Amino acid sequence: MNYPKNVVTIHPYFKVHPGKMDAAYALLPRFVAKTQPEAACLFYEFTLNGDEVFCREGYVGAAGVLAHLENVSAILDEMLKVSDLARLEFHGPAEELDQLRSPMAALKPAWFVKQCGVTR
Repeated sequence: MNYPKNVVTIHPYFKVHPGKMDAAYALLPRFVAKTQPEAACLFYEFTLNGDEVFCREGYVGAAGVLAHLENVSAILDEMLKVSDLARLEFHGPAEELDQLRSPMAALKPAWFVKQCGVTR
């Protein structure tokens, strides 16, 4: 699939609290259902590694990211009651990431600026 040049991906890693995996796991389909109608969402999926939950997600531009985070904010609040945000990364073009730096500053993410690649 040819993605737009302004794609921004988010890579959050959640470390689930002891004894809370069932609660965290129950939130995943709710995240997906809430995200499904978002027009700017290009992909969205969860993977698990023991007590770590990873979400691989991509959006058209910074505006798509911000709209998504507003859309899932209530579920994200629930997730953060049963897990810690162990790591958060944003990947994309500099001009898109620059629009996210201020609104996302409190989360202290890692910023990865796209340099080059292959898109099919």
